[in-house]
Amino acid sequence: MNNIESNGQPLLLALRALKLGDLLVAVPALRGLRRAFPEHRILYAAPTWVAEAVELVGGIDHLPTPGLDDPLTIAPGVVDVAVNLHGNGAESRQRIEELQAKRVVAHRSPGMDGPDWATGLPERERWTRLLAWHGIDADPLDYRLNKPRAASPRPGATVIHVGAAYGSRLWPVERFAEVAVELTKAGHDVVFTGGASERERAEETAALAKRQGANLDAGVLAGRQGLAEFAATVAEARLVVSADTGAAHLASAYERPSVVLFGPAPAEEWGPPPGPHVVLTAVELRRGDVFAADPDPALLAVTVRDVLDAVDGLPC
Repeated sequence: MNNIESNGQPLLLALRALKLGDLLVAVPALRGLRRAFPEHRILYAAPTWVAEAVELVGGIDHLPTPGLDDPLTIAPGVVDVAVNLHGNGAESRQRIEELQAKRVVAHRSPGMDGPDWATGLPERERWTRLLAWHGIDADPLDYRLNKPRAASPRPGATVIHVGAAYGSRLWPVERFAEVAVELTKAGHDVVFTGGASERERAEETAALAKRQGANLDAGVLAGRQGLAEFAATVAEARLVVSADTGAAHLASAYERPSVVLFGPAPAEEWGPPPGPHVVLTAVELRRGDVFAADPDPALLAVTVRDVLDAVDGLPC
């Protein structure tokens, strides 16, 4: 167990053991908690690799939490306020209950009072709605992140983020390459981003674009950046083209023009807030299987021309 109570502050723990995009849509709720509990130390329980992004929220510490299979590394009774921002399933409820916190902020469940879980809500509103029911004020539009301390290696670049966590969100590399070709012709400095596991896909996309005449100057950043440097690259980007991933949420957080390609996930829940952002999808074709190995038909219906037309309508 972590000896986290030694600093003498009361402790608030927010559980959301998920990915980067999940953190970014929870920022308004975290900001509301920070304002409502100024004397508390706030821990955000999430996987280790999102730690650098947690720093960008401000006033929030990170508790490494790989998932919900095991209890959190905090002794029962130490936490003053426990907040379930993970969901309303049995696993997250159990992890929260094991903390034996003095106060619990969660959705309604057996033995727990709170708002009923609602479908179809934008994720930013879902969590601020939860807090509001418990008497905690939070603004769903308070989603912007602090500026990264890292510097962008390519200020003003156009970011094409070729990766995604699941095959259902992977737009074909051939189409990403065509977009890169046309954008470089229009004067964009294109870079390809992604995690270490996505570097091969990024290199394949860059190679295709070069064979089609794109002038790319060492444009593959995938697998070469930590999360803070990746955030800085997006924060100073001219444009971001991405599937529904953390890159798209970072573009929202830094108000960078973006084109977001949606497949299995509903854009009405996970799409960007108002701003210089365009969502492309074919709702009527959506299969909705997030964990599928092949791209969702709603994503495949988006063409290269759709993306380029969307870019033409953005202030970039």
